[in-house]
Formats: sequence, structure tokens, C-alpha cells
Amino acid sequence: MRLNILCIGDIVGRPGRRILADKLKSVVEEHSIDCVIANAENAAGGSGLTPQIYDKLLRYGVNLITLGDHAFRKRDIIETLERADNIVRPANLSEYAAGKGIALYKTSKGPTVGVLALIGRLFMKPADCPYAAADKWITKLQQQADVIVVEMHAEATSEKVAMGYHVDGRASCCFGTHTHIATADERILPKGTAYISDIGMTGSHDSVLGRKTQSVLKAFRTQMPVPFEIATGDVRINAALVTVNTLTKQAERIERIRVDAGTEEDAAGYDSDDGRPEYFNAF
Repeated sequence: MRLNILCIGDIVGRPGRRILADKLKSVVEEHSIDCVIANAENAAGGSGLTPQIYDKLLRYGVNLITLGDHAFRKRDIIETLERADNIVRPANLSEYAAGKGIALYKTSKGPTVGVLALIGRLFMKPADCPYAAADKWITKLQQQADVIVVEMHAEATSEKVAMGYHVDGRASCCFGTHTHIATADERILPKGTAYISDIGMTGSHDSVLGRKTQSVLKAFRTQMPVPFEIATGDVRINAALVTVNTLTKQAERIERIRVDAGTEEDAAGYDSDDGRPEYFNAF
């Protein structure tokens, strides 16, 4: 049996949510997607996730939600992290941190997809060893999941590439997030793991990582605190589509997927929120 898994890059603010609301179901139908995994750590105003937005993403068609270094930016998500079994924070954070590092989704075809989230250590806040965490949690996932997907949320491409080789043959897919810029290095590694260094972001690309360019330029040029308003132009979904053979657990294909919102007015819809501008004070 073959499973098609869609891995969606960092959802940034209301424009990212809006395009998922408008386009995700048609993408799932067009590509016969069996499981949708999405990074949502920037979904609420550019940083963090709220319970309300978590619920919306599930309604839009997301099956598994991952978080990174902004996992706890919105404190009201902590109860959801403790309760829900379809959302993960990086597994190599402190063992006392709220939430789980792995999650499972049983597809309509029968096989179960397990996702493991990890965070890098280069140019990031302190975390435990992601490679040791991968060894620990993949061993556990192998007893529960038919297909294992690893997300490496990291700044340095070297850490992401290294993780790809570290889990090659033990995970069906390893994809990178965090830098919001899609890379063109998608491939199948020697032992059958689909790999890409970064799947990019879902949000405004007429921007600096989803924020209005003038705000970010002002902050960089003046070195003064500047609110970063979420941009709304040129909104896209960036994702990777991975086809996995559930018998061999190896990936047979990995393909970058890009979906454009259309007009700026389409992408700037308010996602049933109150319409106020979204701001975020730092990356």
C-alpha cells in the first residue's frame, strides 16, 4: 500500500490560515492525500498557537500539528498540548516541558502515521541532543506507527542534513522547518528516507519571512524595537508531498508543492477573526 503524506511549512498568521481554509481541501483531493502534517508555531499573529486556531486548522483538514521554538509563546495552548494526541512540541526540550514530542494519526486506509518533532541547537535556544532524542523516540514509534515522519526545526542546514542521514532507513521522511525559505534539495536518501532541508512557509511571500518588509528593514537599520506587522501579499502554501510504501516503509517520491492564493484580497481574508492587524515584536 502507498500513502501520500503532505508536509506543510510554517503557517504565518492570518494569511497563512486563510489560504489553508480556501485551498487545502482541494489540494488533498487533487493529490489523494492520506495525512496532512503542518507546522503551526507561527499561526497566531506570527508567533505561537492558540486553542481556537488549533481547532480551525483541524477543521481545514490538518491531521497532525507540529511546533518549534515558539511552542509556548501563547500560554493558553499549554492545556491543549497536554490533552490532545495530534499536536507535538520538540521532543528534545526538557522532559518537564508541557506537551508531547510524538503524535499518531490513523489514516482512512488503515496504516498509522507517527510524527516526531525535534529542534536544532545551532543559533537556537538551549535544547537536549536531537540525535539522542531521535534514537529514543523512533524506537518507540516503531512499535506504534507504520510510517514515521521526522521534522527537524532548525536554523542551520548542516543540522538538518545531518539529521536526515541520522534517521535514514528508520524514518520514511525527514523534513526541515523554521527558516521559512523553501530549499531545492528534495531527494530520497540511500536507505529510503525522503528528505528536504526546508519546506518553506505558508503565508505572505511579499515580505521578510511573513512580516511587512518596511517594519523589518527599519528594525535592522536602526537596531530599535519595531512591531512587525504580518504581511498579506503574494500568499502561498509551501509543502512537500511524500509517497511512502507501507510494506517497505521507504519513500518512493518526494515533490515540492506550491499553491498560490490568487489575489491579495483573497489571501487577506480575516479567517473569522475580528479583522485587526496582526503584530509580532520579534522573529
